[in-house]
Amino acid sequence: MRVGVIGSSANDGTVGLVERWQALGVDVRLVTAGEALATLRRTDLAVARLDIRPSLDGVEPGLLAVLRLERRGIEVVNPASALLAAHDKLRTARLLGAAHLPHPPTVHVRSSTQLAGPYPFVLKPRFGSWGAGVALCRDHADVDRYLEGAAGMTWFTRHGVLRQELVPNEGRDLRVLVAGGRVVGAIERRAAPGEWRTNISLGGTSASVEPPDDARELATTAALVAGADLVGVDLMRDPDGSLVVIELNAAVDFDSEYSFGGEDVYAAAAEALDLTPALDLPPPEPRSRLSVLGASL
Repeated sequence: MRVGVIGSSANDGTVGLVERWQALGVDVRLVTAGEALATLRRTDLAVARLDIRPSLDGVEPGLLAVLRLERRGIEVVNPASALLAAHDKLRTARLLGAAHLPHPPTVHVRSSTQLAGPYPFVLKPRFGSWGAGVALCRDHADVDRYLEGAAGMTWFTRHGVLRQELVPNEGRDLRVLVAGGRVVGAIERRAAPGEWRTNISLGGTSASVEPPDDARELATTAALVAGADLVGVDLMRDPDGSLVVIELNAAVDFDSEYSFGGEDVYAAAAEALDLTPALDLPPPEPRSRLSVLGASL
């Protein structure tokens, strides 16, 4: 079986993933969506890693090609529907809400009249990453500044903005990597001094962590709801200690720091996706409870 990872060579996380899987003996290469259509056959596997456009106005080109691969009978990790479920934050909110999973109440806003109090709340692009275009609004002046800055942006013109209830926290969250329906890695992220967003691109720091059972269950269930096979799930605890799903990322960057003690996160992900059945890895985590959850959804 050949594996084609569909993504961009500009994405360091995707390039690193391909290189590490190659080192593990997986017959894998990085391809564009067009190359995947031209070369992959029904005995092959596609891993779709399309990311958000730098302009934040949608997903990178290639969704139609991914859909065409699916219709040809080629197995696709992260099909087109999953990419949209994870990258389109409005769709994410609706899917999680329908499944009764904890997620900050989210409203799609196209008029400034919908941006009155109560404060505080968070404004963010419908398609977004790296913390770009995300702001905490504590009063009307913050809203005015945000709208002034967003007015000329393509993403704002096309999609408006999302208003999301703020989850009070201590400036940290948990990013859980789910592959093939099980947790294979995780880190805790902490915001930089003076910053409330935890994004590494904004100066945040990270550390390896073993997620607790409730985080594992919520992350795997959120991935299941989105139909995502390889996805990062960002979780945060609210003041009463309950976990909340903040976002999903179907092109999540991860590295060896995500590995659990004595394991290799790249090998664990490959094994969970059945790419390297010959690897001598620990047996998969029990999935009976996840199956029951899936049946109930």
